[in-house]
Amino acid sequence: MNTVTRRYDIDWIRVIAIGLLLLYHVAIGFQPWGIMIGFITSPTPWNELWTPMTMLNIWRIPILFFVSGMGVYFAMQNRNWKQLLGERTLRILLPYVFGAICIFPISSYIWARYNNLSLSYSINPGHLWFLGNIFVYVVVLLPVFFYLKNNETGKIVSFIRKIFRTPLGLVPVAGALILEAILVNPNPYTLYASTWHGFVLGFIAFFFGFCFVVAGEPFWKMLLSWRWLFLIAAVALFSYRFAQFQMIEPYWILVIESNCWIFSIFAFGYKYLNRPSRALAYLTQAVLPIYILHMIFLFLASSLIFPMELDVRIQFVLVLLLTLVGCLGSYEIIRRINVLRPLFGLKMMKKDVAQPAVNSVLV
Repeated sequence: MNTVTRRYDIDWIRVIAIGLLLLYHVAIGFQPWGIMIGFITSPTPWNELWTPMTMLNIWRIPILFFVSGMGVYFAMQNRNWKQLLGERTLRILLPYVFGAICIFPISSYIWARYNNLSLSYSINPGHLWFLGNIFVYVVVLLPVFFYLKNNETGKIVSFIRKIFRTPLGLVPVAGALILEAILVNPNPYTLYASTWHGFVLGFIAFFFGFCFVVAGEPFWKMLLSWRWLFLIAAVALFSYRFAQFQMIEPYWILVIESNCWIFSIFAFGYKYLNRPSRALAYLTQAVLPIYILHMIFLFLASSLIFPMELDVRIQFVLVLLLTLVGCLGSYEIIRRINVLRPLFGLKMMKKDVAQPAVNSVLV
């Protein structure tokens, strides 16, 4: 395969995507339907938030699957299949199981208490469904990925590199995602969590994310050349969807819009974000613990702020700030206690050795 170079832009996109996920989850608390999917909701809705939410919703989860597939490529460069599987078991499966047993039940308890419902305990991964999916993809696709790695001069890798040199190579990506939507028939399309739609869509995006990195620099230069067209197409398709009021469109339109957003983000990230920084080094390590913990602090903040008679915009800012403070404060504790680190997807620290951020982190 191509010589591996550090891709800071992929790290940044992962961090930004998780940040947008957190923002989106905060915004759900200000939608009247939020309670139906298990969120604590404000008695005063903020309906205007729905416009940016629906723009984000068709690509915020798929892009994480693409990026996670890319992460496997970097992780396997200095590991054999046993080492990679062992590392992913510790960094994905262990946090998933721990979260299902200890983390999500806490947020469920806070939700039930706020809504004056009976309190009970049950094991449930909740928002950590994403980690479960990723681990399954790694196990299933490991033979394929290592075959490609071990046959870098073979016909299949050469074909991947050739097809993704032009925008026509993106047609099979869109075609596979459109076929998935037609066969699975999700309702709505953006219902990803713990559904067959989310699982199959994620599998496709994960696989193609790996292929994008295998394709090498020509693929990224192609995206760079077409970045403005991707962005204009995404904005135009969203504007059309927004003009329909209900924002319900055929699956093929939703997939194309989603892909255009994603490819434009990859292109602009490749151009402007592929450089190191202290902030990136910190956030790359923090992002998975924040993802695991954020629902607890979101629900705590919501239960504290929503009963107050405050302007809805002030409520939003306060809930967001309290959630961030809780997550970052907890991360600062977790990263200093070696026994806790693996439970939140962090490597154990050797004594007096700092752990750098690496592209192999999957979320």
